[in-house]
Amino acid sequence: MTNGTGDYQTGFGNHFSTEAVEGALPVGRNSPQRPAFGLYTEQFSTTAFTAPRAENRRSWLYRLRPAASHPPFTPFQAAPRLASAPLAAGPVDPNRLRWSALALPEQPTDWLDGLVTYGANGDVATGAGIGVHLYAANRSMERRAVQFSDGELLIVPQTGTLAITTELGRMDVRPGHIALIPRGMRFTVALDGPARGYVAENYGAPFQLPDLGPIGSNGLANPRDFETPVAWFEDSDGDYELVQKFQGHLWHTTLGHSPFDVVAWHGNSVPLRYDLARFNTIGTVSFDHPDPSIFTVLTSPAETPGTANCDFVIFPPRWMVAEDTFRPPWFHRNVMSEFMGLIHGVYDAKEGGGFEPGGASLHNQMNGHGPDAASTAKAMDARLTPVKLDDTLAFMFESRWVIAPTAAALALPELQPAYDDCWTGFAKATLPPTE
Repeated sequence: MTNGTGDYQTGFGNHFSTEAVEGALPVGRNSPQRPAFGLYTEQFSTTAFTAPRAENRRSWLYRLRPAASHPPFTPFQAAPRLASAPLAAGPVDPNRLRWSALALPEQPTDWLDGLVTYGANGDVATGAGIGVHLYAANRSMERRAVQFSDGELLIVPQTGTLAITTELGRMDVRPGHIALIPRGMRFTVALDGPARGYVAENYGAPFQLPDLGPIGSNGLANPRDFETPVAWFEDSDGDYELVQKFQGHLWHTTLGHSPFDVVAWHGNSVPLRYDLARFNTIGTVSFDHPDPSIFTVLTSPAETPGTANCDFVIFPPRWMVAEDTFRPPWFHRNVMSEFMGLIHGVYDAKEGGGFEPGGASLHNQMNGHGPDAASTAKAMDARLTPVKLDDTLAFMFESRWVIAPTAAALALPELQPAYDDCWTGFAKATLPPTE
């Protein structure tokens, strides 16, 4: 295999083997006494050693220097708007929230410095819950890498392509794609221009493909469409900053070389990218708007079956053909909490405006929400012919726990104070006269 950014291996959960230099990958054993070329062996595990075989995730890395070789970490003072659960004590109010697109920075800002935490739940110390971040950046991370030890990252670009270099290889992730970075894996992000997007930091069980149940063996996100990079390494000396997020705080140290020095590897704890256009949407062909669960791309399960630590759900282009049906999402109050984003186009439940690409909304558990007044009126008066919802891509991070907004998110100028107004102007239903 070659080591360019255009080379990928395919499959979700597969066990891969790849080497950037022929003969670097051991055959028939994981930890030989003398690895080829004097390389160092390291096991990278993102589940417990004793996790069931079907759930066990680990990779074996063969690198120029041990990852353990570095000076002590010291507190890192930058990225002040990056936070973790549990957040500072205080009541979480039930109000629905919406933000306009995060402004692109005027000063030089890389991907790490451009992160803003909008909300979080659970606790990084107990390995439960999620953090939700947005980023706005305009320059590459120059000789700086980051390691999120509190959870795996699901990155959803909205504007600008991310060139992500990880310890296991490189991948380009443009809007309409997602990237999945395992917990504790070192990576850096280069940009080709201004970039903006969303991140779910998953403190809980690693994301997996949802079971299909009565759908059968095919549909939704197919395993073969997930791509993992081939081995690629950088043999570069000189100072390289490594920033680690650990137990809700940021720390950094300086390496004397690039951390991306893995010459060969094999395993199944790997970075991934996925083209959301390959999602095989399932929908009704009779009546009623289906539950959004049929749009689930990935799920992080919780201990209660069917109630997720985090679901990643998308609302892609699709045909609407249901008969005698209110076709947009119905009004609802849900035990799950919903953080939504819009990559491009118009979301069919918010055609009245205000929910723009790059923006976000938060509807916490048991608080009513649904289409705005304009979308409702349009849907109730529509002539029900087959309609293609096109040029749209929205998504949702859905969690079983309340997502507490951060003080930084509530102070953003992009917060829309009049969001509740989208649910005004509904005419009262008219009942027949009573005798």
